[in-house]
Amino acid sequence: MECTIHWVPSTGMGFVAETGSGHMLTMDGAPDGGGRNLAPRPMETLLAGAGACTAYDVVLILKRGRQDVTGCEVKLQADRAETDPKVFTRINLHFTVRGRNLAEATVARAIALSHEKYCSATIMLAKTAEITTTHEIVAA
Repeated sequence: MECTIHWVPSTGMGFVAETGSGHMLTMDGAPDGGGRNLAPRPMETLLAGAGACTAYDVVLILKRGRQDVTGCEVKLQADRAETDPKVFTRINLHFTVRGRNLAEATVARAIALSHEKYCSATIMLAKTAEITTTHEIVAA
Protein backbone atom coordinates (compact mmCIF):
# COMPACT_ATOMS: atom_id res chain seq x y z
CA MET A 1 0.00 0.00 0.00
CA GLU A 2 1.27 3.46 -0.76
CA CYS A 3 0.17 7.08 -0.66
CA THR A 4 1.76 10.36 -1.73
CA ILE A 5 0.96 13.60 0.09
CA HIS A 6 1.23 16.90 -1.79
CA TRP A 7 1.27 20.22 0.05
CA VAL A 8 -0.76 22.90 -1.74
CA PRO A 9 1.05 26.13 -0.72
CA SER A 10 -1.70 28.43 -2.02
CA THR A 11 -4.09 27.00 0.59
CA GLY A 12 -1.85 27.70 3.58
CA MET A 13 -1.75 24.26 5.18
CA GLY A 14 -3.82 22.23 2.73
CA PHE A 15 -2.67 18.84 1.50
CA VAL A 16 -3.84 16.42 -1.16
CA ALA A 17 -3.23 12.71 -0.71
CA GLU A 18 -2.96 10.57 -3.81
CA THR A 19 -3.62 6.98 -2.83
CA GLY A 20 -2.05 3.93 -4.38
CA SER A 21 -5.46 3.01 -5.81
CA GLY A 22 -5.52 6.32 -7.70
CA HIS A 23 -7.89 8.35 -5.54
CA MET A 24 -7.46 11.85 -4.17
CA LEU A 25 -8.20 12.98 -0.63
CA THR A 26 -7.98 16.59 0.53
CA MET A 27 -7.01 17.63 4.07
CA ASP A 28 -6.46 21.00 5.74
CA GLY A 29 -5.35 22.42 9.04
CA ALA A 30 -7.15 24.58 11.56
CA PRO A 31 -6.92 28.35 11.09
CA ASP A 32 -4.86 28.71 14.27
CA GLY A 33 -2.23 26.47 12.64
CA GLY A 34 -2.15 28.23 9.28
CA GLY A 35 -4.96 26.26 7.64
CA ARG A 36 -8.13 27.65 6.14
CA ASN A 37 -10.60 24.99 7.28
CA LEU A 38 -11.24 23.91 3.69
CA ALA A 39 -11.21 20.16 4.36
CA PRO A 40 -11.04 17.64 7.22
CA ARG A 41 -8.02 17.66 9.50
CA PRO A 42 -5.58 14.77 9.07
CA MET A 43 -6.55 13.30 12.47
CA GLU A 44 -10.25 13.53 11.55
CA THR A 45 -9.39 11.61 8.39
CA LEU A 46 -7.61 8.97 10.45
CA LEU A 47 -10.65 8.62 12.72
CA ALA A 48 -12.99 8.44 9.71
CA GLY A 49 -10.81 5.74 8.15
CA ALA A 50 -11.03 3.67 11.33
CA GLY A 51 -14.81 4.02 11.36
CA ALA A 52 -15.12 3.02 7.72
CA CYS A 53 -12.76 0.08 8.24
CA THR A 54 -14.84 -1.40 11.05
CA ALA A 55 -18.18 -0.63 9.35
CA TYR A 56 -16.92 -2.44 6.26
CA ASP A 57 -16.04 -5.48 8.38
CA VAL A 58 -19.37 -5.54 10.21
CA VAL A 59 -21.42 -5.31 7.00
CA LEU A 60 -19.28 -7.95 5.28
CA ILE A 61 -19.50 -10.35 8.24
CA LEU A 62 -23.28 -9.92 8.44
CA LYS A 63 -23.73 -10.35 4.67
CA ARG A 64 -21.53 -13.45 4.63
CA GLY A 65 -23.66 -14.78 7.47
CA ARG A 66 -26.70 -14.29 5.22
CA GLN A 67 -28.16 -11.61 7.44
CA ASP A 68 -30.60 -9.15 5.86
CA VAL A 69 -28.59 -6.03 6.74
CA THR A 70 -29.81 -2.83 5.07
CA GLY A 71 -27.76 -0.14 6.80
CA CYS A 72 -24.83 0.49 9.08
CA GLU A 73 -23.66 3.76 10.59
CA VAL A 74 -20.82 4.24 13.05
CA LYS A 75 -20.54 7.38 15.16
CA LEU A 76 -17.06 7.82 16.61
CA GLN A 77 -16.21 9.99 19.59
CA ALA A 78 -12.56 10.33 20.51
CA ASP A 79 -10.34 11.99 23.08
CA ARG A 80 -6.75 12.98 22.40
CA ALA A 81 -3.77 13.47 24.67
CA GLU A 82 -3.31 17.03 25.91
CA THR A 83 0.39 17.16 24.97
CA ASP A 84 2.37 16.21 21.87
CA PRO A 85 2.14 13.74 20.37
CA LYS A 86 -1.62 14.23 20.70
CA VAL A 87 -2.50 10.60 20.09
CA PHE A 88 -6.00 9.26 20.49
CA THR A 89 -6.44 8.06 24.07
CA ARG A 90 -10.08 6.95 23.98
CA ILE A 91 -12.39 6.10 21.08
CA ASN A 92 -15.99 4.99 21.34
CA LEU A 93 -17.69 3.57 18.28
CA HIS A 94 -21.48 3.48 18.35
CA PHE A 95 -22.93 1.24 15.65
CA THR A 96 -26.48 1.61 14.36
CA VAL A 97 -27.21 -1.49 12.32
CA ARG A 98 -30.41 -1.70 10.30
CA GLY A 99 -31.96 -4.81 8.84
CA ARG A 100 -34.65 -7.43 8.95
CA ASN A 101 -34.65 -10.03 11.71
CA LEU A 102 -31.14 -9.20 12.91
CA ALA A 103 -30.29 -11.11 16.07
CA GLU A 104 -28.60 -9.19 18.89
CA ALA A 105 -25.93 -11.89 19.32
CA THR A 106 -25.14 -11.95 15.61
CA VAL A 107 -24.60 -8.19 15.42
CA ALA A 108 -22.56 -8.18 18.65
CA ARG A 109 -20.39 -11.00 17.30
CA ALA A 110 -19.78 -9.16 14.01
CA ILE A 111 -18.65 -6.06 15.91
CA ALA A 112 -16.43 -8.13 18.21
CA LEU A 113 -14.83 -9.96 15.28
CA SER A 114 -14.04 -6.66 13.61
CA HIS A 115 -12.30 -5.32 16.70
CA GLU A 116 -10.57 -8.50 17.76
CA LYS A 117 -9.47 -9.90 14.41
CA TYR A 118 -10.18 -7.96 11.21
CA CYS A 119 -10.12 -4.16 11.53
CA SER A 120 -6.48 -3.19 11.10
CA ALA A 121 -7.23 0.46 11.83
CA THR A 122 -8.95 0.06 15.21
CA ILE A 123 -6.55 -2.69 16.28
CA MET A 124 -3.64 -0.36 15.50
CA LEU A 125 -5.27 2.60 17.28
CA ALA A 126 -5.87 0.38 20.32
CA LYS A 127 -2.10 0.57 20.95
CA THR A 128 -2.65 4.09 22.37
CA ALA A 129 -6.41 4.39 22.81
CA GLU A 130 -8.99 2.57 24.86
CA ILE A 131 -11.49 1.38 22.25
CA THR A 132 -15.08 0.81 23.32
CA THR A 133 -18.14 -0.09 21.30
CA THR A 134 -21.86 0.22 21.73
CA HIS A 135 -24.58 -0.69 19.30
CA GLU A 136 -28.24 -0.62 18.52
CA ILE A 137 -30.29 -2.56 16.03
CA VAL A 138 -33.06 -0.87 14.07
CA ALA A 139 -35.63 -3.05 12.32
CA ALA A 140 -35.93 -2.22 8.64
